[in-house]
Amino acid sequence: MKRARLQKPASPSVDLLALRECVEQFNTKTIVLLGDFVADEFQYGEISRVSREAPVLILKHCETQIVPGGGANAANNLVSLGARVLPVTAVGDDAAGDALIAHFRRQRVNVSGIFRVKGWTTPTKSRFLAGWTHTVGQQVLRVDYEPKSPLPEATRKKIHQRLSANLRTAHALAVSDYGFRVATPELVQQACAKRKGSLLVTLDARYRLHRYAKAGITSATPNEAELEAEHHTSIGPDTGELSRVGSATLSEMKLQSLLVTRGRHGAALFEPDDRFTQIPVHGSDQAVDVTGAGDTVLAAFTLALTCGAPPLEAAHIANIAGGLVVMKRGTATISRQELLDAIRREASGAAS
Repeated sequence: MKRARLQKPASPSVDLLALRECVEQFNTKTIVLLGDFVADEFQYGEISRVSREAPVLILKHCETQIVPGGGANAANNLVSLGARVLPVTAVGDDAAGDALIAHFRRQRVNVSGIFRVKGWTTPTKSRFLAGWTHTVGQQVLRVDYEPKSPLPEATRKKIHQRLSANLRTAHALAVSDYGFRVATPELVQQACAKRKGSLLVTLDARYRLHRYAKAGITSATPNEAELEAEHHTSIGPDTGELSRVGSATLSEMKLQSLLVTRGRHGAALFEPDDRFTQIPVHGSDQAVDVTGAGDTVLAAFTLALTCGAPPLEAAHIANIAGGLVVMKRGTATISRQELLDAIRREASGAAS
């Protein structure tokens, strides 16, 4: 495998007016989101004292918040960016599932594709945040609740049927695979068979990205750690290694584009014909909270590609979106207006 050609960071050469015009079209698109819905629970408490039973803090509970996480956060970002979203997924018949469905109903999202499963657990990440009065709470513990059994076959059939039906009127399919077995390569391949080659399909997979090599994926958005795990390597500052593994994934999965997010190092875009572009981080390289940033990148990149943006322009839009969301605490979204304002600020800075 030959290594991709290195190009200089391309920010100055991107047409910022084109980025803005692309984002303004976001509200004309319908996106199907297939993936693992996760409930992100935040339990806030004030530090009361140290326990007499053990050397641990006692928190006086103040508030509990449940917000969409995982694939639900990707769907939430698509909604916030203005798209019409058709989620297809499963949740448990539990409080976390209730909270996720209630959230999307409030957002006026069609929830008929969110199937309730009795006896199944909605994946939940419960974070405990502690602080003194008038201080920002810091995370001191996280407890994860995960399904102990696979989805029933009857539910899988319902998901397949709904996915196939929703794709008939969709502009794109975004797949958010967090490893809870709602999204599978086989399901994506079967559901997209009738529109093979004509449907944009984007993927964010936490584990085993290459399983989707035959699923007809158009573009993928892994982070650097996920790419490292896929190739059993370490990238770090080694741009040559980044070039090698990125090119290998692009080739093996037959992608039209691969956007690798790299935290404070920005992003790297791989395209056919050995095109490899490094994109500097947008805004500050000192993130406040990276929770769910990949979901924001998936949403923005998908919408930009759906609107006809070339991969490099779409990557810049996604990079700006990611740079904005990591400056917010918790599992967050950005709005279409926030994205437009950031592009205008960048244009003003380039002109001065």
